[in-house]
Amino acid sequence: MTFAEIKERLDLYKKLMRLDKPIGTLLLLWPTLWALWLVTNGQPHWMLILIFAIGTLLMRSAGCVINDYADRDFDPHVERTRDRPLAARKVSTREALLLAAALSVFAFLVALPIVRDVWWLMLIALFLAASYPFTKRFFALPQAYLGVAFGFGIPMAFAAATGEVGALGWTLLVANIFWALAYDTEYAMVDREDDLKIGIHTAAITFGRFDVIAVMCCYAATLSILGVIGGDLQYGAGYFAGLALAASIAGYHYTLIRERKREGCFAAFRHNNWFGAAIFAGIVAELNLRPWLAP
Repeated sequence: MTFAEIKERLDLYKKLMRLDKPIGTLLLLWPTLWALWLVTNGQPHWMLILIFAIGTLLMRSAGCVINDYADRDFDPHVERTRDRPLAARKVSTREALLLAAALSVFAFLVALPIVRDVWWLMLIALFLAASYPFTKRFFALPQAYLGVAFGFGIPMAFAAATGEVGALGWTLLVANIFWALAYDTEYAMVDREDDLKIGIHTAAITFGRFDVIAVMCCYAATLSILGVIGGDLQYGAGYFAGLALAASIAGYHYTLIRERKREGCFAAFRHNNWFGAAIFAGIVAELNLRPWLAP
């Protein structure tokens, strides 16, 4: 195999893992960082941050490969996905499964320093990532299942830092489920016409003409739960300023999706990176800057 052929193969694997589209990794990483900062009172060990950042990238990449494997017969019929390596038959199913297995093994190896506390949660996370693509065949709201899968870094972070998850960790996971319902419904609105033809289930189809209202209600639920968390922890202006900024971002998303145009819905989905970042900035401001801001 020539160098050019090897490079072409690696490019296909990169696309299969979505390394050229980091938004998915960021949507997994932000709630994990929320959890790490909350559970350590703003002082997470640098090793935990590194482990979870690398693990998030690896698990998201493995999840993308499994997703494309599950949808390899559907994706050729969807405008946005027909050129994906598996859909275009440029990568074999055997290659895809081996790649997903290798990524999962690497993720486990990265987590070895904390595996005693989170190994059982890692197994659940792997199951969620592997099974999510198949929920679109029978579950009316697969985006909710995705919220559990994408947010499972939260209980893992709590367990790694303290040895247990606790009510705060599970409540934060619920907030993330509503956030995922919001942003992945926006994503599903892009493909609604194609998905109807194929016959798979998505939240955009289930919500129907109430899709925009449902998205905004999910944002509101996310922010409300986070607000309750902040109140219970007696957080102040920094934290709630982050929530206010996130609320304004959600309001901007309404202007993008209200006409249900593909370009606007996809732009809103990608813009959720800033929603997650705003909440994280509020947490950091509250926990790390409060000593300097106090009178």
